[in-house]
Amino acid sequence: MTRVIDLRHYGHGSLPEGFRQMLIEVHAHSYANAMDDEFNQRFPWFVDHWSGMDGFTCVVAFDGDEPTGFAYGAPLQPGREWWRSTEFEPNNGYTATYAVSEVMVRPQWRKQGISDRLHEALLKERSEDLAVLLVDVTHPKVQELYETWGYEKAGEQRPFADSPLYAVMVKRLHP
Repeated sequence: MTRVIDLRHYGHGSLPEGFRQMLIEVHAHSYANAMDDEFNQRFPWFVDHWSGMDGFTCVVAFDGDEPTGFAYGAPLQPGREWWRSTEFEPNNGYTATYAVSEVMVRPQWRKQGISDRLHEALLKERSEDLAVLLVDVTHPKVQELYETWGYEKAGEQRPFADSPLYAVMVKRLHP
């Protein structure tokens, strides 16, 4: 049976009651086997940080009333783009960058194209020149997935002392 997955869009300043807790619960379910990791335990801080940023946008996938996954991010401040620490050279100085902070689908809904739909919906109306995301270097299959979405690896970085080493992936939004 094919499920109908509904995508709902949210933005900074118009988040419904319970939005934060919904994201935290999807994350906890998605990382159930890794919640003893202190970095994963800090996810509520990341939700507060990102959802408080100007330009924050989020797309949540629902199967009926059940949240199945989400993607969110926000524009990065000029000079603070994650690719700045790499060899990446933007085209003709076009540097406005949207950071894709999270793309997450709960286990029982994976391998159905939901992450692709969430990502596409998140970036569809973006006016920035570039999208950037970070992927744990110990997850090469995830990196390969992002490459099929048009990202290229620009370098590596560890944004927090206790975070994994990440591949910095960049996608040109308006080639």
